[in-house]
Amino acid sequence: MNLLLKNGTFIDWKNFSFTEADIFVEKGPNGKIKLYYPGEADEEGVQVLDCYGKYITKSFANGHHHVYSALSRGMPAPEKAPINFHEKLQYVWWRLDKALDNEMIEASALFTAMECAKNGVSFVIDHHASPFAVEGSLETIANAFGKVGISHLLCYETSDRDGEKVAKAGLEETDSYLQNHQGLVGLHASFTIGDQTLKYAVDLAEKYHSGIHIHVAEDRIDQQDSIEKYGYRVINRLKKFGVTDLPKSILVHCIHLNDEERNILKNAESWVAVNMESNLNNNVGQFSSARLGDNIMLGTDGMHSDMLRAAKATYFSCIKTDKSSPDKLYARFRNIHNYIYQNGINGDGENNLVVLDYPTPTDFNAENFVGHFIYGMEAKHVQHVISDGKLIVKDRMLTQADEGEILEFSKEMGGKLWKQLK
Repeated sequence: MNLLLKNGTFIDWKNFSFTEADIFVEKGPNGKIKLYYPGEADEEGVQVLDCYGKYITKSFANGHHHVYSALSRGMPAPEKAPINFHEKLQYVWWRLDKALDNEMIEASALFTAMECAKNGVSFVIDHHASPFAVEGSLETIANAFGKVGISHLLCYETSDRDGEKVAKAGLEETDSYLQNHQGLVGLHASFTIGDQTLKYAVDLAEKYHSGIHIHVAEDRIDQQDSIEKYGYRVINRLKKFGVTDLPKSILVHCIHLNDEERNILKNAESWVAVNMESNLNNNVGQFSSARLGDNIMLGTDGMHSDMLRAAKATYFSCIKTDKSSPDKLYARFRNIHNYIYQNGINGDGENNLVVLDYPTPTDFNAENFVGHFIYGMEAKHVQHVISDGKLIVKDRMLTQADEGEILEFSKEMGGKLWKQLK
């Protein structure tokens, strides 16, 4: 059934115009919306939602997430405390992803989808890893997201770090999934990917008119490894294999780059995904957009599923180092929609909306919208969420799935995972 959002104020996400209107929302992938003068829309045969005093705008999207980290909150500490980024991967994240099975993946995806939806996020680009539960993992995530109503662009994080057999399984999972779904070809990072695996991955991406989703120069180890093994810095290596020529490719982090690499990216078709809170947490350095061009969007890197929180953290961290401004930050927050649209990806049409219950003590209008975005709006203001024209969150509760069941299942699977980590 189509939706009618009555008595609300519509905010155009591109030009910030405010319009008091009733909004007809067409159901289905990439459905349309139509604005009517209040009281003029036909209410017959539609689901009516009163939005009096509320603000309605395009819902949010996440440019880089990790479903597999969802059950890590409060997890047992590793036997050895990591002293650098590489050890954190070895003793924490690679230890966790090796322990995942299909049920844990399902629980992780359901919880992540629930958190995304309740935070106003209706589209997620995810980068998944489960080296000993590869086969069918992407389908499991897709089904879990579908239960909640979240659209997605998934990939499996292929890596040579666990041996040739596991790397082959990652590529086979990718091939199988892309036969029937939109998605990307995932790779972990240059320092865990040999030339053969990298070539196979690019071949797969070209076969399915897709792109490569890979961590890039997150830590200096990535550059050191590439120079020592291949004689190239990371971006030069990826360019050599054609990764940066693919308009769907997403290069995540991009912290430790030199001027030549920045020049390459400025003129490349690929995109950069910034994950500021993760960079701060891992103490790997500060992102700078200098000479990178405009293809920059935001993600959370599995830290959480709240894009409003990620936007604020990025802004406050970059005021000095990246000469950030509220307008520039908001553009990057919304740039994922341009990535999706330019690449013909489904699931982020006009009919993806968020209804904000945002009481404010000051004027709120087109001229000061970005100020409110940075200093006022929070996930707690998300009241309703519409994805592909379906009401997936109503009055801050899921409508398509049972939150209690998701939490119970997640806690059960979290306990199972933690036992294997001790």
